[in-house]
Amino acid sequence: MNNNLISDIKKSISESIQVKQNILENPDLLSKISLVSQEIINAFKNDKKVLFCGNGGSAADAQHIAAELSGRFYFDREPLFAEALHANTSYLTAVANDYSYDEVFSRLVKAKGRAGDILIGISTSGNSKNVIKAIEVANEIGMISVGMTGKTGGKMKDICKHLINVPSADTPRIQEAHIMIGHIICEIVEKVLFEKHNG
Repeated sequence: MNNNLISDIKKSISESIQVKQNILENPDLLSKISLVSQEIINAFKNDKKVLFCGNGGSAADAQHIAAELSGRFYFDREPLFAEALHANTSYLTAVANDYSYDEVFSRLVKAKGRAGDILIGISTSGNSKNVIKAIEVANEIGMISVGMTGKTGGKMKDICKHLINVPSADTPRIQEAHIMIGHIICEIVEKVLFEKHNG
């Protein structure tokens, strides 16, 4: 057994637990998660959709959470209209090449977004230019903008209707909390919208 490696493993797990413990003890942040869940529930009740965007690990989180909503989470039920905006690589590479990578999400928001839809932008720094541009377009359209970021919220803090800012500046720990929060939201949404099917 390599004691140094074991120590590193324990340190990473402890740090992850501490971030989640800080969320657990933050009433304002818990209220934000609850409020965003309710916004998503209301959107789906009104035949609206939820779009997600992010880069790198945040793109993976966007796709993961969208899949939980459009597929299923805990139990069989009707699908929900949720989509991660980076999933079409032909579109992504064409727009990045012909326009700018900064435009890849905002153009799809302009094409697909409608008033009352929700855009969830995920960025650990809160400063991803393509996510910021997407949020700006969403706001212009009349969509409900939600940001999932790290502690400071970055530039997204001032432009999102709702900001879920994980109390950490460590990218891996933020991303671990983002997927936990995403799972919690999916569980709430599924339970409320399909409670009669939840046996």
